[in-house]
Amino acid sequence: MPPLPPLLGARLAAMERSGDTAPDDSGGFDDALDDAELRTARAALAQGRRQAARSLLLHTGDDWDRRGHRLTALAREPYAVAWASDWLVAEPGSAEAATLYALAQVRRALRGKEDPDVAREACATAAARAPADPTPWLGRLRLARTLGPEHEVLGTFAELRRRHPEHHHAHHLLLARLAERPSGGRAAEDHEVYDLAELAAAEAPADSPLAVLPVVAYAERYRVLAATGLAAADPAASGHWSGPRARRILRAGFDWWLEWEHDEHPRRHIDLNHLAHALSCAGRPAEAAPLFQRIGPHATAAPWSYAHRDPRAAFRAARARALGPRKK
Repeated sequence: MPPLPPLLGARLAAMERSGDTAPDDSGGFDDALDDAELRTARAALAQGRRQAARSLLLHTGDDWDRRGHRLTALAREPYAVAWASDWLVAEPGSAEAATLYALAQVRRALRGKEDPDVAREACATAAARAPADPTPWLGRLRLARTLGPEHEVLGTFAELRRRHPEHHHAHHLLLARLAERPSGGRAAEDHEVYDLAELAAAEAPADSPLAVLPVVAYAERYRVLAATGLAAADPAASGHWSGPRARRILRAGFDWWLEWEHDEHPRRHIDLNHLAHALSCAGRPAEAAPLFQRIGPHATAAPWSYAHRDPRAAFRAARARALGPRKK
């Protein structure tokens, strides 16, 4: 991928953030998704027993997408900072403990409960302990995506991508920030976030889940347009997914899923939710139906929450249109 163009605009308008950075007030969405081992380790950690989490992370090794997914989920726990601090006392050289501590501090900073500089320093410390690991840089990117200046977003993404070019979470974070660029008077379907998403998808291997990035870009851009009054608050009535480019990327995303779906990718349910959401908003429930069947109980807050909707109600309504009503 060629170097990214600079972000436009010195300041971002106040708006709803993407689901990754918003406080988790859903009351029912589980960041662990279908990772049973992660849920077991998280439950043990909640009881003050860190051995299961330690073993889980050590066995995750350099499966970077899975490592980032697991550490981010563990870092969301209320006492993650305290757990990681105790772990560091017991094992001062542990890269896993340092990274968990860093991501937990990022989480606190994003919620306004910690100085962002403290979180940045913790990420730098974790990165120094594991130079090949992109996960400390994922923490730094999550922070920069919401609180950092433009050069920090792009520089951090470059560092992370150098360590793992196909990092799933990092690309989603970058698209969320790029979607907030001003349109510059371009036509609705000519925003540069779409160009970048399609370029990244085209340059990724054929079986890479980055193929769904153009669909993600449409959701993130809708979030911005709805927040600024340029799109209807009802996504199905907005016409956002009805243009020729939108139809093309939806067809490509759905076809990719039919041919290449990988059950083992740790964040695949995020892609499934994006595809189901886009097809539902485009008025294509028959195509959305098999996606809802694959999602099962693993709904995600984003993008169903966009335009400040109740994400669980929005998900259930779309699923009912595709599959018929179910008992709650």
